[in-house]
Amino acid sequence: MVPLFSAEGLSSLLFIVIVMTTLLGAVIATHSERLIRAVAGLAIACIGVAGLYYYLHSPFVALMEMLIYVGAVCVTIVFAVMLADPNPEEDAAAGSIFTGPLSFALGIMVFWGLYAVSGKTSWVPPAARINDGSLEEVGKSLLTNYSMVFELISLVLLIAIIGSLVLARQGRTRTGGQS
Repeated sequence: MVPLFSAEGLSSLLFIVIVMTTLLGAVIATHSERLIRAVAGLAIACIGVAGLYYYLHSPFVALMEMLIYVGAVCVTIVFAVMLADPNPEEDAAAGSIFTGPLSFALGIMVFWGLYAVSGKTSWVPPAARINDGSLEEVGKSLLTNYSMVFELISLVLLIAIIGSLVLARQGRTRTGGQS
C-alpha cells in the first residue's frame, strides 16, 4: 500500500479530488431544478474535466477547456437565460418513470465498457519530455498535436452562441407580440 504522504499517494489523492469535483458538478447540473444552478454545476464539472486534462500532462487542452467551456459556453448560456422570457406559457413535460432507471443503466453500461476497454489496452508511459508551457511550445502544439481538438472546441462554442441567439430571439418575439 502506498503511504498517503508520498508523491504517489498525494498524486492519487489529487486525482480523487479532481474526479469528485467533476462528478459533483455533473450531479448538480443534471439534478438542479433551476437553470442557473444547472449552469453552475456545468461550470464546476468543466473545471473538474480541465483538472483531469492538466493531471494527464496536457496543460493546453486544460486551458482551452477553461476558456471555451467555462468562460464562453457557460457565460453564453447565462446570457441566453437572462434574455429569454421569464414566464414561458408552457411548462416542460415531466419525464417518464423509466427515464431515471434507464439513464442509470446506460451510465453503468458505459462505465463497464470503458473499464473493459481500459483493461485490454496496453498503456504507454508518458514521454520523457513534458511541454513546459512556453508560448513557442503552445504554438507548436496548437498547429500540430491539438489542431483537431481546438477546432472541435471552437465548433462547440459556435453552436452555443447560435443556441443562445435562438433563445434570445424567441424571448423577444414572445414579449414583443404581447404589447
